[in-house]
Amino acid sequence: MNKETEIGKVYSSEIGQIIVRSNEIKNIEDVKNKLGIGNLIKIGDGNLDNYIIAIIQNMKIVDSTDEDTCKLDIIVQPIGTLSSEKFQRGIKILPLPCEDAYHIDNELLKVIFENNNDFNFLIGHLSQNQEIKALVDGDKLFSKHIAVIGSTGSGKSCVVSKLLQEAIGFENGINKNKNNQKNSHIILFDIHSEYKNAFLLDDAEKFNLNLLDVNSLVLPYWLMNSEELEDIFIESNESNSHNQISIFKQAVIMNKKKYNSSKYHDINYDSPLYFNIHEVYNYIYNINKEVIGKTINDNNLPKLADGTLIESREDKYFDSILNFTETSTAKDTKASNGSFFGEFNRFCSRLETKLSDDRLAFLLKTRKDDNTDYKSEDFEDIMKQFIGYINKSNVTIIDLSGIPFEVLSITVSLISRLIFDFAFNYSKIKHSKNLLNDIPIMLVCEEAHNYIPNVNEAQYKSSKKSIERIAKEGRKYGLSLMVVSQRPSEVSETIMAQCNNFIALRLTNINDQNYIKNLLPDNIGSICDILPSLEPGEALIVGDSALIPSVVKFELPNPQPKSETVKFLSEWKKEWKDIEFSDIIKRWRKEQ
Repeated sequence: MNKETEIGKVYSSEIGQIIVRSNEIKNIEDVKNKLGIGNLIKIGDGNLDNYIIAIIQNMKIVDSTDEDTCKLDIIVQPIGTLSSEKFQRGIKILPLPCEDAYHIDNELLKVIFENNNDFNFLIGHLSQNQEIKALVDGDKLFSKHIAVIGSTGSGKSCVVSKLLQEAIGFENGINKNKNNQKNSHIILFDIHSEYKNAFLLDDAEKFNLNLLDVNSLVLPYWLMNSEELEDIFIESNESNSHNQISIFKQAVIMNKKKYNSSKYHDINYDSPLYFNIHEVYNYIYNINKEVIGKTINDNNLPKLADGTLIESREDKYFDSILNFTETSTAKDTKASNGSFFGEFNRFCSRLETKLSDDRLAFLLKTRKDDNTDYKSEDFEDIMKQFIGYINKSNVTIIDLSGIPFEVLSITVSLISRLIFDFAFNYSKIKHSKNLLNDIPIMLVCEEAHNYIPNVNEAQYKSSKKSIERIAKEGRKYGLSLMVVSQRPSEVSETIMAQCNNFIALRLTNINDQNYIKNLLPDNIGSICDILPSLEPGEALIVGDSALIPSVVKFELPNPQPKSETVKFLSEWKKEWKDIEFSDIIKRWRKEQ
């Protein structure tokens, strides 16, 4: 070994930490730029041509009495073994004290990072040496959940866009697969409407982006399960909420059977089958106003104002609002209020308000081009829109920017659950033939803290439940997650704990830094201390897909998402600009 590259000898060796004490600092002047936090060194292990590869965690001067002879302690963590020019994760033995330690040159970095066929997905270049490609195992990256975290302005949107562009075959605005479309399926929740621009190419590139926003999204209410329906229509803190749930459940099941019983079996509250929400409202309104006839001939049946007796509520209460007879104590006209008379006044008022709210039209007023309702037989086309099978698209962006906040959680929950159920049932069909799911799907949750937060508030219950289920079970059925957030400590702990790969950009909040330190799968200790000082587009890559923990510089995506921060001072220094307020107001009020 060339002595010019030697940086010192092992002073202390223990599990998880090795201390290399340098000779006089002036002897390592030539390589000091290669000894930063996160850089690699190699240490002899006593066997010829075998070395331990370690990552620098910290450095400190230990003897500074004489400036010319002071020594430096380099604290490193062993991460792998280099044997016969081949790198492997993990170590079998620790080096003995006095073993030599060396810095790693470019040739050896290429051996470690570029000479492994399993690591074939390019994500950027090493920050410590831009000549070295940063490659990861693409299968392990996308098949195991990913967390992309970083403060505002750190480059999260660009990193996410670049990763997805590489996965689907974009290269500098060119679609490499335009003549042979591949089988990638990515669904992205875009809460700020910024990713569309990253996947718009010239027509000649033959790339179809599947963009679903509040105006084009087909998401009929009858696809909701019991929890989602109750979240949107029932106030859980009301004293009679249990009665509201009971009558609502009864009405929904009966109405589903009314429209679907001839074709489907075992219809229940959660069955993804059509029912008419307006008829359910009629049923509950009639129950709330019901008057029971009490004369001998009335047989304790509900009685209308014209004297008609209702023998079957199921046959009559759905069709219209009925006019019941007046209550009376007279013998010939005796009648009394029904069991739930007045019980559901607030419930009916809430239902009426929701059904008339045009902001919820994408849920409660979904209609086909011929102005008819989407029915159970349209379920196939509804599912195709999410997975890109309507326009044969590799990327589906679900633009949540126009979704009212009060139903954001329910919208995310419903779509996530439908995608999970699709992956589950498709996988079961393939498993029955001794095959695996061959339509793997990645769900990207941008700004995840907005709808899967680490709190137990009722408004987030449904979305957390759906995505936590994907986090815990999705990989078995070909469904993975990419969780993107600027506040990782505020994202559901259950979801973050299931992530096997972390792409950590600059993090300035101390709570987020400490949170990530505790989550990272590799014990990389003080390397995390570099997170506040990373440049935009630089990230610490840790996890199953990475050969070793590395700081990587990502290239900018082409095209880029619309996530650039407005340059306030530059704009303020320009001349006064007149704007058309009328255009803004028209869009605001959704004028025709």
